[in-house]
Amino acid sequence: MDTPRTAVVNRDTQETQINISLGLDGTGQGEIATGIPFLDHMLTLFSRHGFFDLSIKAEGDIQIDYHHLVEDMGISLGQAFREALGDKSGIKRYGFFILPMDETLVTVALDLSNRGFLVFEADPPISLVRDFNIQLFKEFFQAFANEVACNLHIRLEHGEEPHHVAEAIFKGFAKSLDIATQVEHRLEGTIPSTKGTLSS
Repeated sequence: MDTPRTAVVNRDTQETQINISLGLDGTGQGEIATGIPFLDHMLTLFSRHGFFDLSIKAEGDIQIDYHHLVEDMGISLGQAFREALGDKSGIKRYGFFILPMDETLVTVALDLSNRGFLVFEADPPISLVRDFNIQLFKEFFQAFANEVACNLHIRLEHGEEPHHVAEAIFKGFAKSLDIATQVEHRLEGTIPSTKGTLSS
């Protein structure tokens, strides 16, 4: 596509302040600063493995807990992808990836359908990485799916180490989203649906 697929999103509430700059057709350059080191790590590898240029500066009431900032990050990132995708014409629309990481195997599949829905089946026996509970990522992905309006399915096939589980999820998510957002030149800019429109 000739028009750059980029977005800038600013979210400012009493709980969080988030600034995001996104380029879909990048090289995976990430500059992430949320105040939550493990979230920074996940978003940095998401940027890298999805080849998204992503700049995030965020603050939140993390002295209370991480919930608000993690969920609002999903909201803001979903809004950024929705803005960068425009009417979604010419994209592949579907993406899926099976990602191994040591003892862990994760399947991620998504459809940029304009219908928000999340299936999240990823409950390792241990969920804490230091003081971060990776179950919070369910809220992140629910918020993302709602805002970008996609069907998103994430399943932990097997795995125990919570860092491995979270990392495999974010890498699989990045790979799936990279595939789904790619331009399909055979579509010649048309909407990827036999209806001629994506349902809202």
